[in-house]
Amino acid sequence: MCAPFLVLLLSSSLHAGAMWGEKASPRKEAQKAPCMRCCGPAEQPGSITSSRYIRMTSDSTYATPRVRPTIDITILKGAKGDMGSKGISGPDGKAGEPGLRGLNGRKGQKGQAGPPGHACKQHYVAFSVGRSKPLHSSDYYQHVTFDTEFVNLYKHFNMFTGKFFCYVPGIYFFNLNVHTWNYKETYLHIMQNDREVAILYSQPSERSIMQSQSLMLDLQEGDAVWVRMFKRERENAIYSEESDVYITFNGHLIKPAVE
Repeated sequence: MCAPFLVLLLSSSLHAGAMWGEKASPRKEAQKAPCMRCCGPAEQPGSITSSRYIRMTSDSTYATPRVRPTIDITILKGAKGDMGSKGISGPDGKAGEPGLRGLNGRKGQKGQAGPPGHACKQHYVAFSVGRSKPLHSSDYYQHVTFDTEFVNLYKHFNMFTGKFFCYVPGIYFFNLNVHTWNYKETYLHIMQNDREVAILYSQPSERSIMQSQSLMLDLQEGDAVWVRMFKRERENAIYSEESDVYITFNGHLIKPAVE
């Protein structure tokens, strides 16, 4: 009776083991799956002690403070060297704005008196004369004289000859004004000594007009300046009246040669 019971128990256990074997085979297959390397040979996991050291050193809480030594530069500073040679000057900069005007300086001392001037040299020369009579040309050149004296400083203009004589060398200004005659020619020269330096000319016209001539001359002492009427080739004349002065001759010193 025991033998059949053992056979039945053995068969049931075999059947149950077969059923459990079918369900447990996947776990056994998973356990028997081959191991694959996921890191390089040099990246083998270390020991627990080394991993703990790495974790403590990487964390700022457990990091060991770094010691940085401080060096005193003054201990290493050497003696002052010699001054080098002067370098090349750079380009000039832009000019700045002008500054404010400075204060007036102190008044200087009075200078010494200059040498006395020449008693015969006058630094102011001027004349202005007029003619109140008309004048016609003749067969020869003729001087134009004047009968009215407006200004004749120091009498450098000779009313008798009608000439201005230079006593102060320098630059002079001269001016001649005349009134033409109807239908007659007007032809005059301003003379420097015996040389013609300027002409006053007007063509014959039915109307009489005022004509003028001006110039500057560099005169030397003894030079003479005067007015000459051209000789008769045409009907040549200048007009004036006893009651009015139409003809004037003027001159003055602009700058003496020696101041």
